[in-house]
Amino acid sequence: MSGERDDGGYDLVLRSRRVVTPQGERPAAVCLRDGRIVAVQDYHAVAGDDLGELALLPGLVDTHVHVNEPGRTDWEGFPTATRAALAGGVTSIVDMPLNSLPPTVTADALRAKRRSAAGRCHVDVGFWGGAVPGNLADLPALHAAGVLGFKVFLADSGVPEFPPLDPVGFGQALETVDALFVVHAEDPASLLPAPTSGRYADFVASRPPEAETRAVATVLAAARRTGARVHILHLSSAQVLPLIAQARRGGVRVTVETCPHYLALTSEEVPDGGTEFKCCPPIRDAGNRDALWAGLADGLVDCVVSDHSPCPPALKNFDRGDFAAAWGGVASLQLGLPVIWTEARARGHSLADVVRWMAQRPAQIAGLPAKGRIEPGADADLVAFAPEGRFTVEPGLLRHRHPITPYAGRKLFGEVRATWLRGDPVRPGEPPRGRFLRRGPA
Repeated sequence: MSGERDDGGYDLVLRSRRVVTPQGERPAAVCLRDGRIVAVQDYHAVAGDDLGELALLPGLVDTHVHVNEPGRTDWEGFPTATRAALAGGVTSIVDMPLNSLPPTVTADALRAKRRSAAGRCHVDVGFWGGAVPGNLADLPALHAAGVLGFKVFLADSGVPEFPPLDPVGFGQALETVDALFVVHAEDPASLLPAPTSGRYADFVASRPPEAETRAVATVLAAARRTGARVHILHLSSAQVLPLIAQARRGGVRVTVETCPHYLALTSEEVPDGGTEFKCCPPIRDAGNRDALWAGLADGLVDCVVSDHSPCPPALKNFDRGDFAAAWGGVASLQLGLPVIWTEARARGHSLADVVRWMAQRPAQIAGLPAKGRIEPGADADLVAFAPEGRFTVEPGLLRHRHPITPYAGRKLFGEVRATWLRGDPVRPGEPPRGRFLRRGPA
């Protein structure tokens, strides 16, 4: 990366033959001042630092990250999670309200979480609140305190301090506050006891596609009745997509995310006892994966985010390979971009598609209008990316606290070569300078 310093009054100009904007990929010069993008000019119009054939992307926005702090910092924590995000080209994350102690279900709990995060984040961080039995009266104050919306479980969350809402309670929550509700949609009555056989096929059978279909139907019915805005988290089953299409035609305000593990991995390749692959809902078969890609391509699935949910190695029960006892969560915050780019390029998708799925749309859904795009007025969160660079996933590369991942040993395309946060280059070893994100117009 070399070139001459621009003298046109900008703090920095970054030139690339592959700048990915909302209008597509093109040669351009991106002009920065005071932490913002102020102009996107023709490649030859202004001098600046030239990235050559490195692609210039907006920093990714990952709206589904379990940081687990305070309270379960031995699982992850703000320094390690945000360092992993930065290494993967993610410049904004939104933290989930559960797995921390206390969970973010009151304004006081949000203040405690902010205290634990203050001055320790390498990227910008926003927070979801939680809606659980007994806290509906707290939701307006929690929303006013700055959470971006509310996480809801319809089935067991895996931690006792964050119980699920039943359909009646969920409907009441939607009526309590005008906010986005993001929903873990599995129907508890459709789930079977988790098997102790260690066979992955038995685990998948215990969480059938019908569990997602029935839960999403419940969410859509409540949204249709109340007019609330809802977002389906970590969609695993493509059988749900016709329901989404029908609901949107009927005016229901619903968006949908899926995750890299559902788009890159298949149940056929998960080894028995391979609990590093366990997540809920589960990784399903190759045909389902292809159908999810089709839903992503036609816009029924809006975005791709990590659902980064790490834990200490002991909680994965590697010694027994017990899917019933193992913690359910895939650690992939750092790897989402190369995982999705590797799969996307093989399927004929462009970098512009990946940026739309992993930066632009998550920012729009979460109400972060300054994030996820290379346009005048946006924050100058930028990533220099080598699309044809290749690497093998090894534990020593991983920056999250416990280097466990189902992608170990995989050869991936795409390397993050440099990152700018609000216009300033981020260098290894520098103090954290992430800020807290505030909700803007959705």
